[in-house]
Amino acid sequence: MTSPRWSLFERGVIPAEIARQVGVSHQIVSDWRTAWRQSGREALRAAGRAGRRPKLSSEQLAEIEAALAKGAEANGYTTDLWTLPRVAEVIERLSGVAYHPGHVWYILRDQLGWTWQRPARRAVERNDAAIERWVKQRWPQLKKSRVANFAGVAWFVQEETTDLLL
Repeated sequence: MTSPRWSLFERGVIPAEIARQVGVSHQIVSDWRTAWRQSGREALRAAGRAGRRPKLSSEQLAEIEAALAKGAEANGYTTDLWTLPRVAEVIERLSGVAYHPGHVWYILRDQLGWTWQRPARRAVERNDAAIERWVKQRWPQLKKSRVANFAGVAWFVQEETTDLLL
């Protein structure tokens, strides 16, 4: 709590009003007021960081990010796809700090600014040149012949079969 707020206590402002102005709960303000009554302004100085200190330093995070940026294959994996368990292994190998794979996502997103990306599902055997050639040459031919052949198509539905009549 900064210095202007303790003056609210000195002026006798009620905890509910202070809580509304500061944006905290009434109980927090009551705790602050108790501390202020017992020890004065010094009791209201910032207590410092709340919660556990991070396990990874900023230098370690930079080293991990550099290793991840090189790709999974450069880190000894058979494919260049990062998974959370793989990232957890790299973090442990580089820093000695073990994380559950489920927690690794928070490190990637919140500390490194990475986002989740889904890889394109493509066959390894895919031949992009052959596909492009087919789309430019063969598909227009098929499209033209289909339009001509199906000009008078009618569907007749029978009990369990569908017959296409031309």
